[in-house]
Amino acid sequence: MKDINWKETLLNPIFKGNPITVLVLGICSSLAVTVQLKGACVMALSVIIVTGLSSFVVSLIRKSIPNRIRIIVQLVVVALMVILVDQVLKAYAYSVSKTLSVYVGLIITNCIVMGRIEAYALGNKPIPSLLDGLANGAGYGMILIIVAFFRELLGSGTLFGFRIIPEAFYTAGYMNNGLVILPPMALILLGCIVWIQRGVQKDLQEK
Repeated sequence: MKDINWKETLLNPIFKGNPITVLVLGICSSLAVTVQLKGACVMALSVIIVTGLSSFVVSLIRKSIPNRIRIIVQLVVVALMVILVDQVLKAYAYSVSKTLSVYVGLIITNCIVMGRIEAYALGNKPIPSLLDGLANGAGYGMILIIVAFFRELLGSGTLFGFRIIPEAFYTAGYMNNGLVILPPMALILLGCIVWIQRGVQKDLQEK
């Protein structure tokens, strides 16, 4: 086991190794839950919690997991964390839980969660694994929130459900862009983020 580079563990998944824009993981949910900023924030927080706690628990028990059933054990741990998050949402944020529908449950199949367990938690101690999981969840969540910000603002004229674009704009002829709410626009926005990131970080550009 090598020494932990704490700065890289915390910052790399958010910027240079972002799971969505660099590793191209978790794309489906980023298209489905970014119509409203509130839902995107809740989904981001859910993934952060699930990824962090799942990595932590698997790291704790990694030495006692038989290799032939490790995937099954990992799925059980992830499913348990998802169920806990889902029940908390239903208890304290039922309207948001209803809006997100099945997407919270589908965190179980999110490549980011299983990918960090396989790539990091199985070979590192619990605390670094927890931080790695939280950082990767944060990198995922940051992209969701950026996409949702523009989709809700341009598509509905609101943020968190509150009117942002003044009524005077609509009186003058301004109209919300319904195209932004459609799934293809989420993909286009993601492409723009990837383009900007690779323009800034030259080392991400393909030779």
